[in-house]
Amino acid sequence: MPKIKTHRAAAKRYSLTKNGKVKIAHAYRSHILTKKSTKRKRNLRKGTYASAANAKVIKKLIPYK
Repeated sequence: MPKIKTHRAAAKRYSLTKNGKVKIAHAYRSHILTKKSTKRKRNLRKGTYASAANAKVIKKLIPYK
């Protein structure tokens, strides 16, 4: 069996923890920030984990990470 190619776009966006969870950054943080409150923007800075349904797909895209 040949090796599976890593999806490079996914590899740049997601990372795996030691326990196998998928770490992601929050969405809605790139532009149109003037109408968003300071509290909301501050909370968007923090990372989060992907949902179980999405994590399954992401793990297939980044098999060796």
